[in-house]
Amino acid sequence: MTEITGIHHITAICGDARQNLEFYSRVLGMRLVKKSVNQDDPTTYHLFYADADGHPGTDLTFFPFQSSPPGRLGIGLGVEIALAIRTGTLEYWQARLSEHGVEMAAIETRRGDRALPVVDPHGQHLALVETSDARAFTPWRESSVPADKQIVGLHAVRAWERDLPLTATFLTNVLGFSDYGEEGGWHRYGVDGGGSGKHIELREQPNVPRGMWGVGTMHHVAWRVADVETELAVRARIDAAHRRPTDVIDRFWFKSVYFLEPGGVLFELATEGPGFAVDEDPAHLGEQLVLPPWLEAQRSAIEAALPPLGAAHRP
Repeated sequence: MTEITGIHHITAICGDARQNLEFYSRVLGMRLVKKSVNQDDPTTYHLFYADADGHPGTDLTFFPFQSSPPGRLGIGLGVEIALAIRTGTLEYWQARLSEHGVEMAAIETRRGDRALPVVDPHGQHLALVETSDARAFTPWRESSVPADKQIVGLHAVRAWERDLPLTATFLTNVLGFSDYGEEGGWHRYGVDGGGSGKHIELREQPNVPRGMWGVGTMHHVAWRVADVETELAVRARIDAAHRRPTDVIDRFWFKSVYFLEPGGVLFELATEGPGFAVDEDPAHLGEQLVLPPWLEAQRSAIEAALPPLGAAHRP
């Protein structure tokens, strides 16, 4: 088995932070488990949405860059983030999203699973995908969505590649992914069976220009490893493949290593822990602005630069 056990989190770029909170907390019913700042640019929030306990693999995060122009989908960016829902709940979600005026496409079938493509208010392409796979998930009692219909985690990410074999070789030979074949032009590579939360799907698009980060685009996908020792072992192989990984960076809730896969998509390795409860009571996650210890001295200036967010959810 590969040391990578699945998706840890996915981070995207959005516009207005309050609109983002309204959509992901109230409309999608996810819990805001951490309200912090971008550690590389503390003048903007970093918002983390997940299940009630903030399990790795359920965590979708956003950098709200309100002044940023819209991004452009293309080579080197993830082009869709898929969220897992329970089998049999897609009609509920279709009706709910229609009621809220959310842009949707027709339901489609992906490897036997029904999927509903969706676009969020800032242009981020999502898909709600039904799955019966086992997931580490705790329902959020205060969600606006019933417990048996809540989003249970991150299902997958899709990306376009100019040279599919180049990236495929890296995934299988360096990161330890398996090739699960092609369907409808999408090639699946995954770990531990490649099921829900454990795969990426790639499509070769040799004539598409490079994508551009901006509002409505995915920033990176983080892959889950058990601990720093495991992370360093994987990092050593990435370095030997000349992908120039960063040193281990302390993100306080997990330890991270960043690198570009051969097609240009930003990947991260992220450790299981210590987790979001290391600095907050689990019953009150996301209620206060939390800063890593090295930014606490700047709290007054940081708070003054951030817009108020308001309540994290409403029924």
